[in-house]
Amino acid sequence: MLKRILLICLLIAISSFSNTPHLLVTNPSTWWNEAVWDHNATLWSVLYPGSEFYTSYTYKFDAEFILRKLAHLSFFGILSLLFYWNLKEQPRRFLKAWLLLTIFALLDELHQAFIVGRDGRVVDVIIDSFGGALFLILLYMRKKAS
Repeated sequence: MLKRILLICLLIAISSFSNTPHLLVTNPSTWWNEAVWDHNATLWSVLYPGSEFYTSYTYKFDAEFILRKLAHLSFFGILSLLFYWNLKEQPRRFLKAWLLLTIFALLDELHQAFIVGRDGRVVDVIIDSFGGALFLILLYMRKKAS
């Protein structure tokens, strides 16, 4: 039961941070800004070839950027473990946990594309998926060793 509660809490926390406009990891006072929906954005405007969703970052490589990407790796890595622990013992459990994580990462980035002051990027989906894979590989190696 605790595993499910932790999974749900982390899903809500990640979604909440994604819903926060102008979020700066280095400035805790920005962590609870009220969300503003971009009414001009549509699914097509986000996903059409050539949209911002497929481009690299437009902001500088600084402490904020590094902390933000480390947060992506760690939060989604932990989330992948929670997905894994909530799945029944079955073949391909690691793969299923990683696929669930990747789907959530994609939906989370799409959600961010609709929030003023946030941007969704496919690069972040890749970073999130990599974080999940890394944590799952570490868990796999630990299980093999014991």
